[in-house]
Amino acid sequence: MTAWESNVRKVVPYVPGEQPKEKNIIKLNTNENPYPPAPGVFTKKMDMDNLRLYPDPAATALVDAIAQYHGVDKEQVFVGVGSDDVLAMAFMTFFNSDKPILFPDITYSFYDVWADMLKIPYERVAVDDKFRLKASDYFGGNGGVIFPNPNAPTGIAEPLSFVSDILEHNRDVVVIVDEAYVDFGGETALPLLDKYDNLLVVRTFSKSRSMAGLRIGYAIGNKTLIKYMNDVKYSYNSYTMNMPSIILGAESIADEAYFRETVDKVVETREWFKSEIEKIGFTCPPSSANFLFITHKTIPAREIFEKARANKIIVRYFDKPRIDNYLRVTIGTREDMEIFLKFLQTL
Repeated sequence: MTAWESNVRKVVPYVPGEQPKEKNIIKLNTNENPYPPAPGVFTKKMDMDNLRLYPDPAATALVDAIAQYHGVDKEQVFVGVGSDDVLAMAFMTFFNSDKPILFPDITYSFYDVWADMLKIPYERVAVDDKFRLKASDYFGGNGGVIFPNPNAPTGIAEPLSFVSDILEHNRDVVVIVDEAYVDFGGETALPLLDKYDNLLVVRTFSKSRSMAGLRIGYAIGNKTLIKYMNDVKYSYNSYTMNMPSIILGAESIADEAYFRETVDKVVETREWFKSEIEKIGFTCPPSSANFLFITHKTIPAREIFEKARANKIIVRYFDKPRIDNYLRVTIGTREDMEIFLKFLQTL
């Protein structure tokens, strides 16, 4: 080790899903939406000369559109470069206690990466043998709570009463509900905002709005929470959102009919595929997301993963305790899922 390396912040980074360079791949590993964004996104005119200018640091057009869509004040909305950016900013802003923050042991694997990087103490709370969270496990002294609902990679959604129970027993810390997949069948915690001033709900345009490539995420909370997040943002990077993302994100929200149509197609395909794979020996928890968490009664998950990859079908495999015999399968188009089903039937 050279002398300067002793002062380097060393972390184990998050490993994103594979983004293949080859063509003719059926990509079912990173939970992108198989359908294109709303048609207006493609036809929206932008003054390209303005790209020489810095974007609006407040992302006003996008913030206003999100606030109007959810029926909240614009001061209750924070936007960032994907929900990962929003969550990282929330970690920096709210998790500064000597007490550990709490999150599930089987969940989005970026949480412990941020905690390690920012030197935030944390505890992974074990889910039960059916991958369910238990609200009472999150009671008592802690420095904050975060969990996805629906959870990832399981797809399991907890009811609003579960979220309310956690909030009721954690009035002195911030509780973050990560709702990246809520549009596919979960129950949003947004109705609880008026009752709990310590609730932060985080959303993304990457899944249900088919805009992962533009990196748009947002949080909704009470005005004081959002002010604190903006204070951190402007102390870190004022220009987080690029101009096309601001303009096209706002345009996406305008087409509610298309949004509902594509979400419904994903859900319909998910339920059809789940029914079909159960006929050939697969099981999975009930999913309220745009993916399924599947396992076979006799064939190891790693073997299925490797054979699928050899057949140009990519799914997500996690070589981790308790879930190393499961595959997370993004729901693609009906055609994508029919091809994957035919492959599974050959095993």
